[in-house]
Amino acid sequence: MALKQKDGSYAVVFSGSIFTPQKLKEIGEKLDEHGVNLIKFSESQRLVVIGINPDKLGELCRETGMEIAPAVGRVVRGVRFCPAELCPLGLQKAIEMGERLKKFEGLEMPDKLKIAISGCPNSCTEPVVRDIGLMGTKDGWTIFVGGSAGRRPRIGWKLFEKVNTEDSVKIVEKIVEYYKKNAQKGQRLGDFIESIGFENFRRDIQYDLEN
Repeated sequence: MALKQKDGSYAVVFSGSIFTPQKLKEIGEKLDEHGVNLIKFSESQRLVVIGINPDKLGELCRETGMEIAPAVGRVVRGVRFCPAELCPLGLQKAIEMGERLKKFEGLEMPDKLKIAISGCPNSCTEPVVRDIGLMGTKDGWTIFVGGSAGRRPRIGWKLFEKVNTEDSVKIVEKIVEYYKKNAQKGQRLGDFIESIGFENFRRDIQYDLEN
């Protein structure tokens, strides 16, 4: 998705938040060839390329191996995760979990849906203020739902805790499916949960998991 800038050029958000120095060098060289003079990392840890000709996007993606990330619209946005496998504080494998949850990126939803994963309770990726948040503990994953930042900040509800990795992936899948099926257009997950009641939401997710 290309976002038009004030000067008429475009900004594009690409997937991927962990790079080797060599990969970054290769990307930088290709961007330089395309006349791009500004890049940054977004709050969701995505590489943002500013000042590109949208007609050159396909060529740039082929040359760099990068994919355009779902950054706007009523879709599951790019999954945000920390490098817990490399961090001395990491308790669960956030990179691995992030790679597994990427399959949901770009799916159409009633409204935007943000997912964040942190490998420990320090919560570098702020999972408690995301629509779906996973926080690693020594006993497994704690799963939060309905959080948000921005203009209407909200701390998410604690849905389940001490959940293993396999079950956590299944729970996220059920949440995504349930939200897509039952929420109204333009209704964020937190607003939807509030409208039906958190205990009802948790009961329905638990029922789905057991059936």
